[in-house]
Amino acid sequence: MLYSIPQLISKAQVQHMRQVLSKAPWSDGKATAGTQSSQAKYNFQLPENCSQARQLGDEIYMALGQSALFMSAALPAKIFPPLFNCYREGQSFGFHIDNAIRYIPGTPHKLRTDLSMTLFLSEPEEYDGGELIIDDTYGQHSVKLAAGDMVIYPSTSLHRVTPVTRGARIASFFWLQSLVKSDEQRRILNDLDLSIQYLREKLGDHAEIIRLTGVYHNLLRQWSET
Repeated sequence: MLYSIPQLISKAQVQHMRQVLSKAPWSDGKATAGTQSSQAKYNFQLPENCSQARQLGDEIYMALGQSALFMSAALPAKIFPPLFNCYREGQSFGFHIDNAIRYIPGTPHKLRTDLSMTLFLSEPEEYDGGELIIDDTYGQHSVKLAAGDMVIYPSTSLHRVTPVTRGARIASFFWLQSLVKSDEQRRILNDLDLSIQYLREKLGDHAEIIRLTGVYHNLLRQWSET
């Protein structure tokens, strides 16, 4: 399931993050790439342990926790600390699949990458190229969202970032392990949750809505791995 979260963070938050990132110590993005993807990755990235990455990562965590759309679509169990990258003219990232397991820096913990996320921090008109291309069972999708918007997609998807030919594409990217491993089951739960929310707004706490809510939680109970 490919899912967009509009305005996960506000334009004011985007501006704040851009100011912090303008003073950050960017380095070669190959540092976090696997053996295969390092051969296709050409960009800049913030070191995982730098103060700016930790500060802005905490702000993104807070925004994620306040987003009902994100919680419904992702059903997060564990979230990898947000990373930050920058593609300038001539830089790109060829087709690759994200590592299946990520070790959380500075801890003994690891997570399975069920979902990948990109939070755009540059407006589309600030740069040419830099589209996120995602291949899945429904075809190829080109994603280039407004600053503050985020896209979620299965980490099993083949994907790439096209060459930037003008300006700079700045974004945060990270992964999560979902309570529900199956993308198909997450889609069913998300559709059911959104329908329940819509019907509740129209009908209030009708007996059938309570019944549907019970169906949702019983499916989540059956499919959840936690």
